[in-house]
Amino acid sequence: MTVRLARPADLSGFLALAAEVEDWFGPMVAEPGFHRAVTRHIDRGRATVVDDPAGGTPLGGLLFGGEPPLHLHWLVVAGRARRTGVGRALVADALRRRAPAVVEVVTFGPDHPGAVVSGARVFYQRLGFTPAEAAAPGPEGGSRQVFRLVVS
Repeated sequence: MTVRLARPADLSGFLALAAEVEDWFGPMVAEPGFHRAVTRHIDRGRATVVDDPAGGTPLGGLLFGGEPPLHLHWLVVAGRARRTGVGRALVADALRRRAPAVVEVVTFGPDHPGAVVSGARVFYQRLGFTPAEAAAPGPEGGSRQVFRLVVS
């Protein structure tokens, strides 16, 4: 599996991935602000994808940035590729690119329905992240929590 920097032509792939998770994160595909955010991350070299070897929509994508702490802004893995190592590969690649001392991600709070269905909280904990403070609710109104990883 190869993680590569996203290119402008990957915007449609990010939108296809976003369509799979709008139930958890709220509207994105039709939101110009989301399009701008993805494009900005791509232009700055802060967006990565894992291509599907069979072609079509990428298997996963990640938007990241910030100076220490490094922030994982948005990570999504296509439903058909979950539990195959795509998410782990995307996070590992971002850590190699930035070599931060601290990494933060905001994910579902413990009471959010997406916390269990998506497996996001367990995913981050398996990577060594620890739950930290509560974060502002997501756009759909669900609870969110910061997870933090100290890389030594």
